[in-house]
Amino acid sequence: MAVELVRWPAERDRLQTLRERGIARLLLVDDDTIPPPVTDCLEDWVRVPTFERDILARTSTLTARSSRHGGQAEPELDDAGILRFRDEWVSLGPVDAALAGALLERYGELVSREELTRRAWPGAASARNNLDVQIMRLRRRMAPLGLRIRTVRSHGYVLEASKDARVGV
Repeated sequence: MAVELVRWPAERDRLQTLRERGIARLLLVDDDTIPPPVTDCLEDWVRVPTFERDILARTSTLTARSSRHGGQAEPELDDAGILRFRDEWVSLGPVDAALAGALLERYGELVSREELTRRAWPGAASARNNLDVQIMRLRRRMAPLGLRIRTVRSHGYVLEASKDARVGV
């Protein structure tokens, strides 16, 4: 699990996104700035400039906390079609893996129906219903991992962690 380094206050918007996604983060607080309140166990801060060993110590602590509180913050798909999220995994077939791969590349963001169709059935003219049915099946496969696929009507889908599966929230 990687810990993201965030400059405070310059990267305020990025910090909010990382918090929402449950990603461990270390804030590098400018010397003359008041740090924000720490919101959960996946966040810490240090004033800069500082020693590299201090940053390494804090990122190691955040990595350990993350492991104790739910494993990795973002799902991962390997070449064998195994989808891992936190301490769970599920094996996916080729079409499910292609769809999951496209959703994972833009985790938390909209992926168009057209892009998903191209990824799942390259070079084929697939009926609209095929994608809907495959997404329904993929939702069922991902649900036990704490992942959900949300529909953005007429546009596409967004993959995200279920609210009850978020770390530190």
